Amino acid sequence: MKTLKVGATAPKFEGVDQNNKKITDDDFKGSKWVVYFYPKDNTPGCTAQACSLRDGYDKLLSKGIKVLGVSADSVKSHDKFSSKFSLPFPLLADEAKELINSFGVWGPKKFMGREYEGIHRLTFVIDENGLIMHVIQKPKTKDHANEILDLLELH
Repeated sequence: MKTLKVGATAPKFEGVDQNNKKITDDDFKGSKWVVYFYPKDNTPGCTAQACSLRDGYDKLLSKGIKVLGVSADSVKSHDKFSSKFSLPFPLLADEAKELINSFGVWGPKKFMGREYEGIHRLTFVIDENGLIMHVIQKPKTKDHANEILDLLELH
């Protein structure tokens, strides 16, 4: 797994969100933004992480930070997840794993002794010029928004 590192340029991308709205890297140009990759809609850790970002969303926006969630789930799954938890940010449906692979977050995982391929929970904080400022390897799912805000205070 070759995960992008601090200083790398965020890859170009195009996809659709939970509302079937086209989302591209151009939507984030000139802004700081966060792209967070998560394994699966409606699982405990992914729900806690999304709700933390939802609860801190206004604070993130007030600091000029946009948010994008990405998993390999379908548009329909994202729509249900987003509606159920009133998520105010786009969730990109990356079923072909194009963005997932370009950021290098797909790879071997272990759970309860079983090995399999999957999405690693990683968050990238990207600056106005499209450069990766921070990579959060093990996000605190229940306090992720504050974790991002704290990182940016230090930067």
